[in-house]
Amino acid sequence: MEFLNFLAQHRTPAGDAIFQAITFLAQETFVVVVICWLFWCSQKKLAYCLGFAYFTSGLLVQGLKITFRVPRPWILDPAFQPVASAVPGATGYSFPSGHTQSITALSGTLGLYVQKKYQKFLCALFIILVGFSRMYLGCHTPQDVLVSFGVSILCVFLCYHFLYKKNSFQGQESKVSVFMAVICLGLLVYTLILYKNTIIEFHYAQDCVKACGAGAAFSIGYYLTEKWIPFHAPDSTKKRLLRFLFGILVTLLLQTGLKPLIGESLPASFIRYFIVVFWIVTVYPFLFYKKEQAQAEKK
Repeated sequence: MEFLNFLAQHRTPAGDAIFQAITFLAQETFVVVVICWLFWCSQKKLAYCLGFAYFTSGLLVQGLKITFRVPRPWILDPAFQPVASAVPGATGYSFPSGHTQSITALSGTLGLYVQKKYQKFLCALFIILVGFSRMYLGCHTPQDVLVSFGVSILCVFLCYHFLYKKNSFQGQESKVSVFMAVICLGLLVYTLILYKNTIIEFHYAQDCVKACGAGAAFSIGYYLTEKWIPFHAPDSTKKRLLRFLFGILVTLLLQTGLKPLIGESLPASFIRYFIVVFWIVTVYPFLFYKKEQAQAEKK
């Protein structure tokens, strides 16, 4: 808390605005948009690697959150004041940092993939800036940020080494899918036990259930798509943009439209995130794969 109090003494309106903008780089929506572009339009293999790093690290971080149940800094110290605009986005427990997890999975994976030094530097800089922004805004302590970074960068290295660089599981998609599904199931059961015994409140359980729904859809979708939906990226920029824009539009409609339709209960939260990610990984690729087949038959 001493470091956070030090930063709070040096806040400025301009600094508040800048670091609030920087923290957006780690928002769920931003990361999903990058994954969608890579998966649908550019680098499917890299998208899988990024997806597994992102969802696996997210599941682990959510598991740590509900295990240690560390309150936010302003709850630990009622005299401490965070930046007000950052509070609505600070859901869940404080330890470890979810935003740090997101940016580490994203920029860490891209940093290993890119070749030029300045690109690697930018990826590292984004991780540092987002991590610092979470402390500047008063949402996380250094411990929250550092532990999240450690957990996430480990997932990044493992996923990139085995799934992308060495392609160790080619032809063994079922093993990867089952492994991921088991993690999701384990966290889901653990979350429901804690919630049923009133150890954690609803909104804390909901964050974990959402992560389980998204992770389960990604693991199942990965297997189905790799086995039976061998789609390809479009051969022109215009086609890539059209595919991307339509897919993102439907994704956002599902994300926002399902909530009022099915509610926000724990089962509904699982289903909503499962449907959104399953659309991204399986349903939408199936649609343009069938279109590719139809076009090929006409030739």
